[in-house]
Amino acid sequence: MATDPAALTYLALGDSYTIGEGVASGERWPVRLTLALREEGIPLEFPRTLATTGWTTDELSTAMDAAQPPLGRYDFVSLLIGVNNQYRGRSTAEYRGDFHELLGRSIALAHGRADRVLVLSIPDWGVTPFCAASGRDPATVGRELDAYNAIAAALCAEHGVAFVDITGSSRAQGGDAAMVVDDGLHPSAAMYELWAQQALPVARAMLATP
Repeated sequence: MATDPAALTYLALGDSYTIGEGVASGERWPVRLTLALREEGIPLEFPRTLATTGWTTDELSTAMDAAQPPLGRYDFVSLLIGVNNQYRGRSTAEYRGDFHELLGRSIALAHGRADRVLVLSIPDWGVTPFCAASGRDPATVGRELDAYNAIAAALCAEHGVAFVDITGSSRAQGGDAAMVVDDGLHPSAAMYELWAQQALPVARAMLATP
């Protein structure tokens, strides 16, 4: 329950990057974003998070159907999904259809307001120590994720949804030891803080509009 009657509700949808695999709950990027907005006087509740490590687009959609308590309506919705589609070799055509559906559902959950939905791009895990150890080709991973992100960016533009590109920062720093947790794959608290700061000005502008 919100302690402030004016508090804005927040739903964070995604996979391991949203649930914060390997970090404490307070270090997840949606939580860091919430804290940053609160510091600026925007009364945002801590997010209801619907995300699990390994989820693909269709698995997230299924989880949304089965959520308990059922999903309601929220003042702000964030979406970051797709890395596991790429990891499992799913097609871009499948991703396009699934992401389009998820985007529409996110808008509906945000009281039909596309201007209250925030999408983050998929980071490039190809630069991580895990990728190097797994035998996967980093260049191939990068190209495939670029294709996924181009689809997401185009659909967001079509529907008037904000799209924040964090892929560049993941490529620039994702191979640094301080930017991944012990599994060599998932982001550390420092990387999540970087993503939150990238999302902050966009979210601030969105939530400042009645």
